[in-house]
Amino acid sequence: MEVKIIDYLTDTFLLSDLQRQQFEALPELYRHWNEQINVISRKDIDNLMERHVMHALAIAMVIDFPDGSRVMDIGTGGGFPGIPLAILFPQVQFHLVDSIGKKLKVVEAIAEEIGLSNVTTEHNRAEKVQKKFHYIVSRAVTNFTDFERWTRGKIEKGRMHPRFANGIFYLKGGDLRQELQPFKKRTKLYPISKYFNRPFFEEKYVVYYF
Repeated sequence: MEVKIIDYLTDTFLLSDLQRQQFEALPELYRHWNEQINVISRKDIDNLMERHVMHALAIAMVIDFPDGSRVMDIGTGGGFPGIPLAILFPQVQFHLVDSIGKKLKVVEAIAEEIGLSNVTTEHNRAEKVQKKFHYIVSRAVTNFTDFERWTRGKIEKGRMHPRFANGIFYLKGGDLRQELQPFKKRTKLYPISKYFNRPFFEEKYVVYYF
């Protein structure tokens, strides 16, 4: 299954040989590190490529991050969605933030192992990060009301991309109508099942907030 998914990603994103090698290395590396520092549930570790890597890359089906842009991943955990996106966009700088320091040790080790030079980390709470970024990404770390509050003042004003103003790309699942009601004029939902036709992605979305 992992090889089939990597073949699919190679065709979908036109991966270079190096990028394919980096994706191929992830399952073994995460299994190794997960035995030492638990960052992925045992149930999910055997489905890493689908439930973590593909899920992260759903953001890339919505937006092609421009070269030179800066992206913060809030609550990255073991490096999702940041690590897969950093592989896909080597000319984009990714800053991966988590409040649990030991998880960032896994992120740093994996980034070094596969030769990512566009990843930095920060052990901090999201709301205390001082820098600004063109985009913020994350995967369901909290309800969107709290997440929006954490990110205030952290997005550079303007537009790096011709179609998207600088903003947030948030991976979230379920019925989001009530949760996003206060933000409905500034959000757009992209169903991931539109891009990846697999049962796991039913009722999962990329939420774009601008």
